[in-house]
Amino acid sequence: MTSRFQLRQAARCIHHGGIIAYPTESVFGLGCDPLDELAVTEILLLKQRPVEKGLILIASHIAQLLPFVDINNKQLEKLNSITPAPTTWLTPASSLAPDWITGKHQKIAVRITQHPIAKKLCQQTGHPLVSTSANVTGKKPAKTLLKTKFYFSDMVDYYVPGSIQGFANPSQIRDLDTDEIIRAS
Repeated sequence: MTSRFQLRQAARCIHHGGIIAYPTESVFGLGCDPLDELAVTEILLLKQRPVEKGLILIASHIAQLLPFVDINNKQLEKLNSITPAPTTWLTPASSLAPDWITGKHQKIAVRITQHPIAKKLCQQTGHPLVSTSANVTGKKPAKTLLKTKFYFSDMVDYYVPGSIQGFANPSQIRDLDTDEIIRAS
């Protein structure tokens, strides 16, 4: 179990421009403050991931995502609905969504996390977090803290202990406008 102290330490790390590794629904993730361009750039370098691909934001509740999305009430209801498996939604991005998050896309990928530790991290920081799988591009995403540390060692500023929820695959990605499945879970 992750303690309140560990959650505060992770939040402090994020607020000071650091990168954390933490459990999500199906894999360990790398995260930071989405408005901190230097931290996001560091994550992209660690993963060897091009900025053009974009990144996912997770939040504990819909209000944390509202500055980053440009959606109507019907879309808001869909985005706020709980799905059986973790679902990341591609939504129209607001003008406040930075291009180091959206990449080359006009949409932004967002998810309201149901993982208790990830949810508490978002609550503790007071904003959404970047959430990208803990792996170098082309390698299998880490499903344990040990594997995450193996991949990144001292290149990550803080490791949040905990377990994934056990979903077999990363979140499903769906387009909020068309309901098209971009990535199946």
